[in-house]
Amino acid sequence: MKPNVLTVAGSDSGGGAGIQADLKTMLALGVHGMSVVTAVTAQNSLGVQGAWELPAEAVRAQYRSVVDDIGVQAVKTGMLASAELVETVAELLAGTDAPAVVDPVGISKHGDSLLADSALDAVRTKLLPVATVATPNLDEVAQLTGVRVETEEQLREAAAAVLAYGPRWVLVKGGHLSGDAVDLLSDGTEEHWLRAPRYDNRHTHGTGCTLASAIASELAKGRSVPEAVTAAKEYVTGAIAAGFALGGGIGPVDHGWALRSAAL
Repeated sequence: MKPNVLTVAGSDSGGGAGIQADLKTMLALGVHGMSVVTAVTAQNSLGVQGAWELPAEAVRAQYRSVVDDIGVQAVKTGMLASAELVETVAELLAGTDAPAVVDPVGISKHGDSLLADSALDAVRTKLLPVATVATPNLDEVAQLTGVRVETEEQLREAAAAVLAYGPRWVLVKGGHLSGDAVDLLSDGTEEHWLRAPRYDNRHTHGTGCTLASAIASELAKGRSVPEAVTAAKEYVTGAIAAGFALGGGIGPVDHGWALRSAAL
């Protein structure tokens, strides 16, 4: 029987990020994907033209509907937009017996803000403490902790700053540094450095959503956090390498690359 994985995130009308990316990733990795929509965005390859968050009661109702009947083996969170939604989702996660992968989405690939400033404290004090794995990029680390990373060695400082808020593990994504794409996975005592070649491909929309969903999918299969993150990194690296041009701006990663490779 396939494991069930739930994404709690915003909708990306362009299909490159958000719940659309999450569900494609889950399909590619052999789990059953389910969704709680937290916000609707109007966005394409050029940016986000508008965003409308859903009421907390709608988010809670979707979550309870899925979890109470179908059950989940892992949950992934993405765009939560407001303090009320962050607090609502954190409360729901705290009452769910399944690993939670928290992607603390703050800024889109195009530089658009996806999280109200007033919600940052709720992310720090309510959401991060219930995370099995938090997956901030360097901009999100700076937004949440004030730590600015410019060298690989500073990834340790960033990991420690995020872990101070209470997640069991943190994966600090160093993709914005120069050189290889280096990420640091740490629980405060154990460290795993994950390296991948950097591909000269600007079509990277949705990488954060895709990585977090891949981690959740692998955790749902029963893998340990280091195993799940390693497998997810391999999947995302392949998706970036195969990324495709869509529209006139930054295209998405290719979520179906592994399915095509398996079919050859």
